[in-house]
Amino acid sequence: MSDPESTRPAEPGPSAPLGFVEVVGRSMEPALRAGDRLLVAYGRTPRPGQVVLARFADGTVVVKRVAERRERGWWLLSDNAAEGVDSRHRGAVGDADVLAVALGRWWPRPSLVL
Repeated sequence: MSDPESTRPAEPGPSAPLGFVEVVGRSMEPALRAGDRLLVAYGRTPRPGQVVLARFADGTVVVKRVAERRERGWWLLSDNAAEGVDSRHRGAVGDADVLAVALGRWWPRPSLVL
């Protein structure tokens, strides 16, 4: 069964620091909608306010917004708290599990502001 909060990332290779991911679910509305495709940069350190691609401890890969850095890792939140599963439910995410930082929405509504 597919988790409605998961994303569909393209696997990065050693020479592919950029990639695309597709947003699935409603947890990031209104900024991002299901079907939006994001251009992401792998291996970057996030900053509060940025949208990231991250992996929760159970293996679920998600798109979330960075709230803050805490002692145990990054605190990630959904923009739409009523729809999303985030650090309030799963805890902080370690550095190695923040996979990429979103640079902008590529399709269908291009935007550098997320």
